[in-house]
Amino acid sequence: MLNLERLRTLDALARHGSVSGAAEGLHITTSAVSQQMSKLEREVGQQLLAKNGRGVRLTDAGRLLAEHAARILSQVALAQSDLEAQRGQVVGELRISAFPTAARGLFPAALSALVAEHPALRVRSCELEPELGIAGVVRGDLDLAVVLDWYNKPMPLPDGLVKASVLDDPADVAMPVGHRLADRDEVDLAEFAGDEWITWGQGEFCHEWLMFTLRSKGIEPIVGHRAAETHTQLGLVAAGLGVCIAPLLGRHPMPDGVVTVPLKQRVRRHVYVVWRADADRRPSIRAAVEALREAAAKLG
Repeated sequence: MLNLERLRTLDALARHGSVSGAAEGLHITTSAVSQQMSKLEREVGQQLLAKNGRGVRLTDAGRLLAEHAARILSQVALAQSDLEAQRGQVVGELRISAFPTAARGLFPAALSALVAEHPALRVRSCELEPELGIAGVVRGDLDLAVVLDWYNKPMPLPDGLVKASVLDDPADVAMPVGHRLADRDEVDLAEFAGDEWITWGQGEFCHEWLMFTLRSKGIEPIVGHRAAETHTQLGLVAAGLGVCIAPLLGRHPMPDGVVTVPLKQRVRRHVYVVWRADADRRPSIRAAVEALREAAAKLG
């Protein structure tokens, strides 16, 4: 008889590609991963792992069993989802991530309301950029991820995920109060061709969106500073070091010395939540989505 927890460990190894990654994903020690795999090898009577430099790799037998493990665990998740749906109870543990401004702008209200209404539900949250949140849901490390895309640049979603809209988040340009365009009612991105931009980290989805959008208007962006957090970006704007895109969600309170002006293009980013299709019937998923939407509605 194959042990489910050991199959879960094998699945984590296959998904993460390393013992340390599997341990982090399962919230156990690396020695516990090694012990589980040793026991699983004894159970099946075959070698599942082989040395690969300083790490390990799955053998042919390991890959074969890992494919079965993924299907088995998916069926177990589906069974748990169906049982929760039949009971109609919001119980158990819910693991959820959000990109930083959504975590700041939505989580305090949404998660406090969720646990107040459903005290038998344990909620665990963390900040993750959208790509990492989606990957966590696909791997099964997370139940839900709050992610985003932009009006002109959709975020690709892997097969097997379900999504629900949370809100459309308008974005303005933030600039120092003494900027030549600070007293305008609206501005065009082309008017910032000579300005230094304060943007997100290299490779982050929002940074790539900004570069794509400016270049589509014939502007080669001048990037002066990078910061992951909106409040850090706004602090740099207040110091007169450049301009930035400032979505409404999570940007308040605004620092002194900063003005935001709407764009003629009415730039918006779409904020939504994703989860695995095999968990679609879980009442806790539905309750969390509703709590996020209610928190978003209160933002006005």
